[in-house]
Amino acid sequence: MISALGQDDEAPDGHILAYSRGGPTALRILLGAHLRRLRTEKGITREAAGDAIRASHAKISRLELGRVGFKTRDIADLLTLYGVVTPEERETFLKLAQQANAPGWWQKYSDLLPNWFELYVGLEEAASVIRTYEIQFVPGLTQTEDYARAVIMLGHSEAPAGEIDRRVALRMARQQRIIGPDGPRLWALVDEAALRRPLGGRNVMRAQVERLLELTELPAITLQVVPFGQGGHAAAGGPFTILRFTERDLPDVVYMEQLTSALYLDKREETDPYMKVMDRLCVEAANVAESRRFLEALRKEL
Repeated sequence: MISALGQDDEAPDGHILAYSRGGPTALRILLGAHLRRLRTEKGITREAAGDAIRASHAKISRLELGRVGFKTRDIADLLTLYGVVTPEERETFLKLAQQANAPGWWQKYSDLLPNWFELYVGLEEAASVIRTYEIQFVPGLTQTEDYARAVIMLGHSEAPAGEIDRRVALRMARQQRIIGPDGPRLWALVDEAALRRPLGGRNVMRAQVERLLELTELPAITLQVVPFGQGGHAAAGGPFTILRFTERDLPDVVYMEQLTSALYLDKREETDPYMKVMDRLCVEAANVAESRRFLEALRKEL
């Protein structure tokens, strides 16, 4: 399960690393990981750290996990407790805490986002590489508006039209940030089953296939189809996504969405099997050229 989302390796100079991309979610996790490291290096318990900021050990745990915002007074008191006394080093931590507390661009949709998915949107924002395998739907980051609406309606059939519109807008906003000039590399593997399922009708599916073909022309996007003819394959356990970050203090994260929750894995012994499965699936799937020919043929059928 997701832990402090921080690796055990120190920065070369022992100081907090500069953070080059991403939003407040990743910044909170990064700062929390450094606070945890400072505490453990001093041999201070969570209970003692909690006493120092007039809080419980549970709050220290949430701070170190990056699950809550940071109060300047709490960070200052913890830094004093952990022996961080030089003005320059304290200022670095306090500035990072201020940046981590800034609202992400998705906050205007916060009423639609459960906590477990809001975390994913923040991590997605910070990722440098996103590798995803889908079996039921075309990946959300490659969906057209009409296809996204059809998918969203499946899970929110009783929602008012305005809410559906906002959910679609959120998905499109995520997509635009991914395919923009500064976006991450997206490597998507799509099971043929998702492409054969006519969500929204033939016209919607035809437009969706055309959209996938357009995306295959972008240098930062790799799309592979896992055809029926492959038979069984390495990812028989179901869809999952792997998020990779350039910052060494942010480990790879495996994300698996469930009906009303999600599973996040970040320990190497947990993520390595998924890395191996994804690598094997990339070999077993149709290559990029074959996948494009498959999509072109499918477009003619629709």
